[in-house]
Amino acid sequence: MDHMRTIKTHDHFTHNQSPQGQFPHVRSRRLRQSRWMREMVQENWLSPRDLIWPVYVRENNMDPIIPSLPGVLRHTLAELPALAEKACALGISALVLFPCVPSEKKSPDGDEAFNTDNLICRAFRALSGFRTDIGLIADVALDPYTTHGHDGVLRHDLLMGAQVDNDRTIALLQKQAVILAQAGVPIIAPSDMMDGRVGSIRKGLDMAGFQDVSIMTYGAKYASNFYAPFREAVGSTLVGIDKLTYQLPCGNKDEALRDVALDIAEGADALIVKPGLPYLDILSALKEQFKMPTFAWHVSGEYAMLRAAAEKGWIDFEPCLMESLLCFKRAGATGIFTYGAPIAAQILKNRS
Repeated sequence: MDHMRTIKTHDHFTHNQSPQGQFPHVRSRRLRQSRWMREMVQENWLSPRDLIWPVYVRENNMDPIIPSLPGVLRHTLAELPALAEKACALGISALVLFPCVPSEKKSPDGDEAFNTDNLICRAFRALSGFRTDIGLIADVALDPYTTHGHDGVLRHDLLMGAQVDNDRTIALLQKQAVILAQAGVPIIAPSDMMDGRVGSIRKGLDMAGFQDVSIMTYGAKYASNFYAPFREAVGSTLVGIDKLTYQLPCGNKDEALRDVALDIAEGADALIVKPGLPYLDILSALKEQFKMPTFAWHVSGEYAMLRAAAEKGWIDFEPCLMESLLCFKRAGATGIFTYGAPIAAQILKNRS
């Protein structure tokens, strides 16, 4: 009987225990006792090259302060070269620029987006030949330009009321993307979540001779509540309807995988998950399934929460920022869009 109990116990350990053994023979803490050992066995690392810095661009007469984003400013065209120099010095890979469009230039159809001399085109022209060692990314959507704050143009349905017109919108996004490519943008990032927009943009870029311009698609962009500081920064106020009819519902994972697969089939070169921390499972699943460059967006609301809690004395901002960014890497991120890019890069530079 005792012999049988011994066999069963042995079988239990054989099939259910880690092959490394058990306590007290094995103590995982042995690898954590010294800094050099912790660093030697660390599985994921963060580098300044992993970081993309979001920058808001304003006209000279606009307020630079963004109350809901402490430490983040709206910058004039004249300030952009210095920001690019700073990014290069810190080893940051790229800048993504967002226009702060004055209210008088907004319209229901976002016509200012198609002005070849608009604020964002002037910004990219100012930077496109400035440095060859800093990447430039253009967000493509109409929400900074529309009076209603949506990523596309609206149509009015007798039964459904106001709705975003998908097919009219993708034709306009194609036009917007080509204008940005003409301004010197090497990477187009459509953030609208319209069906078919990647294929439309790819076709437009190719026909205009921009076959080498990449598309970094917001393939998994959720209808999140974490975007409010961004909307304040660019002056985009939602009117009437919300974005749930075209951005992903926060409870859905399989739908995100299907949407991303469609974007890849239409010609996407890289993927973006937005927001970041609440959607690490989506990030991990996309990287695992598609094996493509996959970027995480540490969005305005996530960054603002860290700042606000730090101002209250509830957390230490810099360690929490670095922990958040490292978690993106652990989940599979190729790179990270974050307002904390210059802070994180400086911390990493100081450690080296």
